[in-house]
Amino acid sequence: MLAELSIRNLAVIESVQLRFRKGFNVLTGETGAGKSIIIDALSLIAGGRGSADLVRYGSDKAEIEAVFDMEPGHPVWETLRKIGVEASEEELIVIRREITAQGKSSCRINGHSVNLSMLREVGEWLVNIHGQHEHQSLLRTEQHVKWLDLYGDNTIGPVKRKYRECYKAYTQMRQKLAQLRESGKQSLQMQDLYRFQIEEIAAAQLKIGEDELLAEEKRKLANAEKLYQHAAESYDLLYGNNKILDLLRKALQQLEQITQLDPQTLGPLFSQMSDAFYQLEDCAFQLRDYRDQIEFNPGRLEEIEQRFHTITMLKRKYGEQIADILSYYSEISKKLEQMENKDEMIAELELALRQKTAELSELASALSEARKQAAIGLAGRIEEELRDLHMERTRFQVRINRSESEEGLEEGGKKWKFSQDGWDEVEFMISPNPGEPLRSLSRIASGGELSRIMLALKGIFARVDRIPVLVYDEVDTGVSGRAAQAIAEKMAALSRHCQVFSITHLPQVACMAHAHYAIQKVVRDERTYTQVRDLDETSRAEELARMLGGVEVTDTTLSHAQEMLTMANAKKPRI
Repeated sequence: MLAELSIRNLAVIESVQLRFRKGFNVLTGETGAGKSIIIDALSLIAGGRGSADLVRYGSDKAEIEAVFDMEPGHPVWETLRKIGVEASEEELIVIRREITAQGKSSCRINGHSVNLSMLREVGEWLVNIHGQHEHQSLLRTEQHVKWLDLYGDNTIGPVKRKYRECYKAYTQMRQKLAQLRESGKQSLQMQDLYRFQIEEIAAAQLKIGEDELLAEEKRKLANAEKLYQHAAESYDLLYGNNKILDLLRKALQQLEQITQLDPQTLGPLFSQMSDAFYQLEDCAFQLRDYRDQIEFNPGRLEEIEQRFHTITMLKRKYGEQIADILSYYSEISKKLEQMENKDEMIAELELALRQKTAELSELASALSEARKQAAIGLAGRIEEELRDLHMERTRFQVRINRSESEEGLEEGGKKWKFSQDGWDEVEFMISPNPGEPLRSLSRIASGGELSRIMLALKGIFARVDRIPVLVYDEVDTGVSGRAAQAIAEKMAALSRHCQVFSITHLPQVACMAHAHYAIQKVVRDERTYTQVRDLDETSRAEELARMLGGVEVTDTTLSHAQEMLTMANAKKPRI
């Protein structure tokens, strides 16, 4: 649920901080008082686009902060983890949005900076806002299949997941087949090119790391004379008559003779000098061996130069490293094999595609049957909800037809179009009045009827979509009398499953709320401010009296308002 909402410098709101309760919350006030700004703030929190126009005149930035108290296991926690926001399911979710006077926006969730698409991804699990024009989404028939699938997810979902796996493989096969057929136009030219490249690379017999080994060998061969000269001189200086080791050996012999006279002092020194002698002697032997293995081979040096030229030429053509050249070789070998066996591959793929199409057709049929069963249940539920909203004689039907296409599965002289949602076209049909035929929902003209139909649908889907906050922005416009009372009771009943907010001008709706907030516009020092008050029972009666009678609150309207509250309080426990 939405626990707190803080707004600073948003349009005419300078500073507002609200604490909300579970259940049904209403916001009322005169037209232009700023009620819609509360909805704008929630929309921004849910990832809606902001602009500099929303920043209060004279302020540097607008700030909105919302605190949500969500149950463990709700899908929003997985969404947070997916976008990299670390949050314990025992914590609150704090969303902060800032918009500067220059139009720049920043978003944070529990202190983590996120971009707008991430915020929108999280917001979709938190807030669902429906305005008086929001029912236009009901008029888009392409959305109806999603509504139906959501309602019947228990039975439709497993079939749909299998269908989509099959559909993915089906589309991949079609794409590959199209590529193979298209490649035939340039196939002969490319085959000649690939054969030449394959032969050129294969003839080189490249090995990974070969160029590095050759570079090392080349360096030694090119500097063989210098290496030999200096190694030989170093050896001669170390080993030979009157050389370093000869002199050191004589010094060691002299030290050995006197060590017996003072072993405590000279013994360690003798050992140290002895170790140094043998280490230097070992170094001399290694220098001698190194000198003797130095190779003078101009022919081998020329071979390396030629090999380097071949490798460099191949690198210039096919890749910066030998590994890249060999990778390219593997890639074009596969392409050449495909080209040379293209006809056989096309035949095999066509057969596999026919089999996959038949499998997809079976799953599409199963998906369609699952939808037809769910459609019966959904239509019955909607008619039941509409009866509660005083549309007792309304008939509702979910019509399901196959979508035709120039491409697809041919059956009965027609071709059926596959999509990721199957081959069904789903459309909501309604007859509001007895004697009238069923017509598309998009042809219903009455705003009051659409508002009630939308409320009926949301009353059903709120139980399954797990969105905790449902906001209605004046959806009761154009409704009055018994229908208004029915809408009020329906919203109150809906608040058992989620937290409901409603901006309304109808006292019948306002009196059924569990919490009532009055929004008022005031002018001080030539500046406009919006204030929001959390009303107690006395203040609620006064606000209802204003809604009933206008600006002037009379004893009659006040008495009527108190009576409405009393009746509503008695009725709410029974809803």
